[in-house]
Amino acid sequence: MQANVHNLARQPAHSFTQHLERRPFRVYTARDIDQISALSRLSPAQRFDMKVVASVLPFRVNQYVIDELIDWDNVPDDPIFQLSFPQRGMLVPNHFERIAELVRRKVDKSVLDGAIDAVRSELNPHPADQMEMNMPRDAEGDRIDGIQHKYRETVLFFPSQGQTCHSYCSFCFRWAQFVGDKDLRIASSEADTLHAYLASHGEVSDLLITGGDPMVMKTRHLAAYLEPMLKPEFDHIQTLRIGTKALSFWPHRFLGADDADELIRLLERLVEAGKHVAIMAHYNHWKELDTDAARAAIRRIRSTGALIRAQGPLLAHINDDPAVWARLWRDQVRLGIVPYYMFAERDTGARAYFEVPLARAWAIYREAMQQVSGLARTARGPSMSASPGKVEIQGVSEINGEKVFVLRFIQARKPDWVQRPFFARYDPNATWLNHLEPAFGEKAWFWEDEYLALRDEKLARVFD
Repeated sequence: MQANVHNLARQPAHSFTQHLERRPFRVYTARDIDQISALSRLSPAQRFDMKVVASVLPFRVNQYVIDELIDWDNVPDDPIFQLSFPQRGMLVPNHFERIAELVRRKVDKSVLDGAIDAVRSELNPHPADQMEMNMPRDAEGDRIDGIQHKYRETVLFFPSQGQTCHSYCSFCFRWAQFVGDKDLRIASSEADTLHAYLASHGEVSDLLITGGDPMVMKTRHLAAYLEPMLKPEFDHIQTLRIGTKALSFWPHRFLGADDADELIRLLERLVEAGKHVAIMAHYNHWKELDTDAARAAIRRIRSTGALIRAQGPLLAHINDDPAVWARLWRDQVRLGIVPYYMFAERDTGARAYFEVPLARAWAIYREAMQQVSGLARTARGPSMSASPGKVEIQGVSEINGEKVFVLRFIQARKPDWVQRPFFARYDPNATWLNHLEPAFGEKAWFWEDEYLALRDEKLARVFD
């Protein structure tokens, strides 16, 4: 059976795409927004609003998304349109008006750029202390660029060749990677730096290649990072994860791209060598699974022996509906994808437009779970990727007459915190961990003193 799977993986792309139209990759950015013919159905005021928002938050969309994922008869309410195109509400009113007024006045570019930078700095470009606490330092105390090591077992690597995406998600918590500010970007092209770091950290079992989107890279670049993991000195690296939105935004990357066959062979080699290869696919709506190209790409990846796990945040205007999540998870299971995470929208960028109160997020999760079979109940959440760790909302309860959120760490900076339940006062408006307070009159969370000590230690190294 295994041999048959590998023989399938070795088949060229055309065996998976016999009934698919071959299409070139065409992309549009903020500079090209007037060239998107589908937008002609919007009013001049709507198009102006989009340009204002796109001057602050990154915008990039490709023809596949425009032609195959968006229902233009349902714009602006279509969820994929909301996912990929700027909306006025993505900037809070005072930020929007500040930039809009300068655009109307056609001020000098330097003046406009200065105002845009000021607005961006107020959008919490690097949440959860990722610059201060997640990036390791060498023996001399210098930051090792392009690596994050927040949890003991898992290292994240940001290859410089992967610091863009086939299209940008309008909610993206990594938006700061795409706005051209080198001080905000986390990236490295030094494969040797990554390999040296992993070789010296035997506690690490998982390497996550992230971005941007690593699947924008040529396969040869991806192979330069991953194939050395097959050497004996990296036997402790059991799992190779690749975070990507390509299965949604450009499935032809796995089908008709010039080096698609080479990519498939790379995945197959890694699997055959004994590594667990996991494609960490970002999905926000079942419509992203509902094209011939998307399903063909999923089949082709699975034919290599790699596993596809699906994750994404709960988002107002896009998927804040239990029926959407239930169908998404059912469709994923049917296609052989493992539902993995439902996240709460991070406290960065356009969060005010997309965030959903935690109480409602839990209710949506619970109701969606009630509609699916056990195989789809592998999705964990709603989970907040906060600085102390991934905090899951397990429910709302009443204990000794007090209404509370029941919480736990799925993953944490200190392994001892994991799976220990703790309780927060119920707040129907809270959307993030820092909005919550300990229940039962407690003055602090059980983990708070250790966390603050760890944070002080990390910050001391940063500013030493």
